[in-house]
Amino acid sequence: MYINSIIIVDDNTDKMQLVKASGITGCCKGFLVFSPEIDLSMHIHILGICGTFMGGIAVLAKQAGHKVTGCDANVYPPMSTQLEAQGIVLVEGFSPDQIKLEPDVFVIGNVVSRGNPLMEEILNRGLPYISGPQWLAENVLRDKWVLAVAGTHGKTTTSAMLAWALECGGLNPGFLVGGVPQNFGVSARLTDSPFFVVEADEYDTAFFDKRSKFVHYRPRTAILNNLEFDHADIFQDLAAIETQFHHLVRTVPGNGLVLVNGFEESLKRVLARGCWTPVEQLSAVDGWEASEQSAEGQFAVSFKGEKQGDLKWPLLGAHNRHNALAAIGAARHAGVPAKVGIEALSQFVNVKRRMEMRGVVNNITVYDDFAHHPTAIETTLCGLRTKVGNARILAVLEPRSNTMKMGVMKDTLAASLAAADRVFCYGENLGWDVATALKPLGDKSVILNDLSKLVEAIAATAQPGDHILVMSNGGFGGIHEKLLKALGNQ
Repeated sequence: MYINSIIIVDDNTDKMQLVKASGITGCCKGFLVFSPEIDLSMHIHILGICGTFMGGIAVLAKQAGHKVTGCDANVYPPMSTQLEAQGIVLVEGFSPDQIKLEPDVFVIGNVVSRGNPLMEEILNRGLPYISGPQWLAENVLRDKWVLAVAGTHGKTTTSAMLAWALECGGLNPGFLVGGVPQNFGVSARLTDSPFFVVEADEYDTAFFDKRSKFVHYRPRTAILNNLEFDHADIFQDLAAIETQFHHLVRTVPGNGLVLVNGFEESLKRVLARGCWTPVEQLSAVDGWEASEQSAEGQFAVSFKGEKQGDLKWPLLGAHNRHNALAAIGAARHAGVPAKVGIEALSQFVNVKRRMEMRGVVNNITVYDDFAHHPTAIETTLCGLRTKVGNARILAVLEPRSNTMKMGVMKDTLAASLAAADRVFCYGENLGWDVATALKPLGDKSVILNDLSKLVEAIAATAQPGDHILVMSNGGFGGIHEKLLKALGNQ
């Protein structure tokens, strides 16, 4: 069991009230009665544990002293290796036999739906269950100064930047990020600090709670990085997502802060529906602003026209400068001077799978990136083009997200890949014609449904000096290692 805090009332009170407590086994008038030997930890079993969010919850629960087990159907790095390093036991699949583990509560990820055999057994037996976001809110975020990072793009990177800025500012933050920040080496951390950074996803909470995850978090500092249409499997249109963002804004207190992208019309509409919190603009003259980046990677950071310092780092692109402004501004709200935040980001190492170099073979560089939305694909390619100049870029794409599989973004896909010299697309299990979507690219594109043949085609095309950018929000069948091996055999 887990106890956040206990209020012991005067012994003359007839009815004792315990605030923010659970799992109390006994009490007498005015006093909580327990033995120091009582184990206050709980056993939680996480369904869908290998997702980045649920895997992070597993890490936090383990660090809090709870017994953690979990199950999933698909296991791949970096989350699988992180869970193994934490000593968390994984069960393959969703067998109903897992109820024999007898956990105190089942924590349900949003990959689990009705019809899942384990979930059906839990429901039939009336066993206790809770969503991941609600468990996080009740057991970790309560009484914390929550700094939430929301937006269609850049949540993971900005969350990692913000956590690092707070760390360098001496605030020792806890965090839950949808990736592995390389400055920390883990996607989640629990500390005794009052500050906690959380990547605030707009995706739905669970099959039994269709609100966005971030509605549970109640941040004091909220970053709204951007807002485009995405998650077509659960949102009908952009207006539906704007409503969820408005619900998030409604939870930020009056003494909090909302940092918002000053150029996003969608976010302007969100704030126009009501905002009771001070607002600071990002990438705007009257708020936080970044200058153009020099060839050496340096740019100036200003706030309301006053220069705060110069930031020099290896990250590329206007999107990363925007992310930096959000992190510096949010850290400043928590008490970290902008100068300290700027110095911290000069030492920032990007999150795994964000333009991560996986290897160089025969002077051919292979990168891994999480990009899976046309806007993110275009931004990532433009950033790499700035870095490599006229060198050839071979873009390798797996349209894996639910939105991409539905074909909602297919009409903008070709344009997003325009900066690449060659495009290789893995077209398996898609409900739309990839060839038609990529036809504007002409003979630059190759579409294959067999992963082995795709690897062979890329390796046969690659030349010394090329840069191969692999983009997927999944494991992509271990294509990076297979590709490096194939290049080595050329």
